[in-house]
Amino acid sequence: MPSPVVHFEVVGKDGQAAQKFYADLFGWKIDANNPMKYGIVDTGVEGAIGGGIGEAPPGQHSGITFYVQVNDLQTCLDKAESLGGKTIMPVTEIPNMVTLAQFADPEGHVIGLVKG
Repeated sequence: MPSPVVHFEVVGKDGQAAQKFYADLFGWKIDANNPMKYGIVDTGVEGAIGGGIGEAPPGQHSGITFYVQVNDLQTCLDKAESLGGKTIMPVTEIPNMVTLAQFADPEGHVIGLVKG
């Protein structure tokens, strides 16, 4: 069964500045009213892929990641590694929010996974 792209993420040195930039540029509503100050994006278009904009965690570079929904995160990480990828974030649960993981493809692009 195919796996859909379900989320995008933009992280950088100044999460608030990035949130303002994208909100002003595209007219998005961004709600960062949470302890992590992670801006949840509402594009205002029904059926559009949602996203998030925030500050990169310590040691992580600025970047853009898309997230793919899969049924079994570990199986997908294992398959990515068998194809030349590398696990970046093991299966991680953020309670009451999401279970996710990340891998880098053979060229180093980071792709996120979300449990379906």
